[in-house]
Amino acid sequence: MDTATVLSISIGVFLVGITGLSVYTAFGPPSKQLDDPFEDHED
Repeated sequence: MDTATVLSISIGVFLVGITGLSVYTAFGPPSKQLDDPFEDHED
């Protein structure tokens, strides 16, 4: 394969992986440990 093709696929896989990890952290089981700073400081 061309170097450009390998680089494109690698960047694409990296971006999809980061996006998947972010969605898992935001909505999956680890989200129970996240705090909402706006709820902590209600008036």
